[in-house]
Amino acid sequence: MRSVTILGATGSIGRSTLDLIDRNPDRYSCVALTAQSNVDALAQAAKRSRAKLAVIGDESRYAALKEALSGTGIEAAAGSDAIIEAAERPSDIVMAAIVGAAGLRPALAALERGATLALANKECLVCAGDVVTTVARRHGGRLLPVDSEHNAIYQVFDFERPERVSRVILTASGGPFRTWALEDMRAVTPEQAVNHPVWSMGRKSPSTPQR
Repeated sequence: MRSVTILGATGSIGRSTLDLIDRNPDRYSCVALTAQSNVDALAQAAKRSRAKLAVIGDESRYAALKEALSGTGIEAAAGSDAIIEAAERPSDIVMAAIVGAAGLRPALAALERGATLALANKECLVCAGDVVTTVARRHGGRLLPVDSEHNAIYQVFDFERPERVSRVILTASGGPFRTWALEDMRAVTPEQAVNHPVWSMGRKSPSTPQR
């Protein structure tokens, strides 16, 4: 039995992780779940997974979460510090699925106690990759890439001979152009490029270095 904490339990990665736990109750137990504002989904997930703690990032939603969990024995908490405290609680695996740089501090908190960090949040590495890897090495934490792009690199990378790899190129696997013909691609506009069918991509400046 391995214990799991899910940071960002109501997003797509969090829901997939909960589904895995639901289907393998003899292999995984849930320590803590966090979400930013979706109280209903968080409370339902906490009750279904029998989590010990549920944390809502939006402190104004604390009363609603506490009421939703009334009588369950599940502890409720709120705020960014409470999310960090959830990451600090003993568990074997921490699923880091909080979107953006907001996920950095909880991720570091998990690594500082030597947990295995299942990292779905690429932004942590983009904004503080050296810090994350240094903390992991210093405290015996383990980084496990679980999002599609960096897990693909993890699967094919030659760890025994890393000097053979000079660069890694990621090509678009989805987005608005995945079914387009090459000829149609020649007239693509920036507005079309950021119109992803699932994610809000935002605008990127081509002159800005991307790490």
